[in-house]
Amino acid sequence: MAAPRKYPEELRERAIRMAVDLRRDPETRSGALKRVGDQLGINPETLRNWVGQAEIDQGHRRGVSTAEAKRIAELEREVKELRRANEILRTASAFFAAAELDRKLK
Repeated sequence: MAAPRKYPEELRERAIRMAVDLRRDPETRSGALKRVGDQLGINPETLRNWVGQAEIDQGHRRGVSTAEAKRIAELEREVKELRRANEILRTASAFFAAAELDRKLK
């Protein structure tokens, strides 16, 4: 289960929108993340991460999108579960094969 988010989604979206708008203008680009972070009470590094992920999600930057990361995590959980089930089945198969050999030897 994921940890609860420190910032509401609306604040996150607003901060990203403000930062992206300020970064488009060459005059306000420098220090835009710090200014927006200070105005909204968000750590500038956190805001930088949010903006970077938003740019990836929108296709403006290379990287793994949020949807892709979620899908990868789901697939990894499924693989882990299937490997566990296979191990249980292998163990059970070996147990029953050994029991069958013991029965035939008697």
